[in-house]
Amino acid sequence: MAGSRKVTVSTDAHGHTAGWSETPSAPATTVTPDPTAAAFFDVDNTMMQGASIYWFARGLAARKYFTTGDLARFAWQQARFRLLATEHAGDMSQAKEAALAFVQGWRVDDMERLTDEIFDELMAPRIWAGTRRLAQRHLDAGERVWLVSAAPVEIGRVIATRLGLTGAIGTVAEVVDGAYTGRLVGDLMHGPAKAEAVTQLAAVEGLDLARCAAYSDSANDLPMLRAVGRAVAVNPDPALLRQAREQGWDVRDFRTGRRAVRIAVPSTAAAGLLAGAVTAGLALHRRRHRDA
Repeated sequence: MAGSRKVTVSTDAHGHTAGWSETPSAPATTVTPDPTAAAFFDVDNTMMQGASIYWFARGLAARKYFTTGDLARFAWQQARFRLLATEHAGDMSQAKEAALAFVQGWRVDDMERLTDEIFDELMAPRIWAGTRRLAQRHLDAGERVWLVSAAPVEIGRVIATRLGLTGAIGTVAEVVDGAYTGRLVGDLMHGPAKAEAVTQLAAVEGLDLARCAAYSDSANDLPMLRAVGRAVAVNPDPALLRQAREQGWDVRDFRTGRRAVRIAVPSTAAAGLLAGAVTAGLALHRRRHRDA
């Protein structure tokens, strides 16, 4: 029996599976809705400084799920994987295996409760005010605004709810009786998968992609940026900046000086990349809890 979370899962004619979840209640507004236009925002280093899954891990470390040394190794692994994923786009097997190990045994309500707490502590102060204003402009125009993240869709939904956005597209992990099984439904929401998910959502929701916009910091998201009528590079990496200049896309950079270099370290190309130390730490925590 499947868990009762509110996640829509769609599979297209090519077998591509996507998942998205709307926030529990839409923010009150007097704006006339625009039913065919929407905006899609990447999360890591676009809406937020660093990666949501990294800050989630930081919050877990503060709650003694694992040590700060484990966290430091995790940050290094993330930086290394981001480089490898950029150089070998599409080879996501390592990330998928790590994602499976991370979610197995966790309850959905625990994931969402912890994310809600950790958002206030670590994520909210790192939301880019400039990107948040961009999202608000779409809301003020009556358009829906979706986060698109490789993080588990439940994490994306919490962040979207706290920011007053429409919902989130994210990686979908299988749930049975309210707990994650360790298997994914479809693939990690990364690279071409984001474009496929946006296209599927548009078909279901009646959106005209030519009237939609997408925002990202990474060249990994070029398929999503090319799928819409208006692409915007936000805090772009060098490869995306080159593409944006060639294509004549808008560029918004809210970073300054050395700060821009530092915040790029805790980022991830795929949600669930809690390889090694984090997975081991969570397993140890569960064992200790069982044996107590």
